[in-house]
Amino acid sequence: MMHRIGAGIFFSFIGAVAGLSAAGTAAAAGLETAAWAITPEDSACHTDLEMVSRSGAIAPIALISDGDHVALRFAKEGVPSQAFLPIRIDGKPFANLVQRTGEEGLAVMNLSDETLAALRRGKTLQMAWLADEAVSASLSGAGQGIADLRICGAQVAGQRRAREAELDAQRARAQVDARAKAVADEQLKTARAQTAAAEAERARVTAEAQRVQAQADQLAAEADQTRQRMIADQERQRAVQAQQAYYGRDPYAYPPAQAQAQPAPYGYYPRYYYPR
Repeated sequence: MMHRIGAGIFFSFIGAVAGLSAAGTAAAAGLETAAWAITPEDSACHTDLEMVSRSGAIAPIALISDGDHVALRFAKEGVPSQAFLPIRIDGKPFANLVQRTGEEGLAVMNLSDETLAALRRGKTLQMAWLADEAVSASLSGAGQGIADLRICGAQVAGQRRAREAELDAQRARAQVDARAKAVADEQLKTARAQTAAAEAERARVTAEAQRVQAQADQLAAEADQTRQRMIADQERQRAVQAQQAYYGRDPYAYPPAQAQAQPAPYGYYPRYYYPR
């Protein structure tokens, strides 16, 4: 806002200085030179003019410029989307293309180079179709005013282009960063998936090894138990054999417990010997 106000004051000052410098010439010609107030917009500059009818009705218009072109902006109800309408400069007609903007009733007339040259040199601007009756405005100071308007429009449009270029660069950097982040996230996701798969495989291998080791331990324990039973059976067999061998060599020894437990077959009774 301060930039726009400052620019407006600056160009108003230039217009005022130009008007003062030409005051002598205008006074000699019997004319009054006016200073044009120029106001910056977002991407252009404009200066307001008041078209006045004979009855005193006022129809405001504005000259706008982006530095490359100058156009006449006006508001009129029912304006067509496109039209080829004339304006009169010192009574001479200059027809230009009129195009309706997006706003209701607002239209822009793009001024040709011939029309601009006539505006700079002219004294009176007249329009018959803008209002219910013909309206006119003084073009005093138009030469310097239009030049200042184009300078202002070029500067504002240049700043707008610079801002848009910076925004485009920021958007491009953001897109590059977003793509890089997406690639990095995908790579990280893939790495995590691979790590998880490797961890799962290691866990599976470890569990399988533990299962095999448990089976081996169980088989070893069973084999040890079998071996212990075999050793115990062998010890018992050796004890029995030793006992049988012992009692078999001693005729006075008592028979083994197993022999005593078995009944004598068919009335046979063992003969016992008593020591003498």
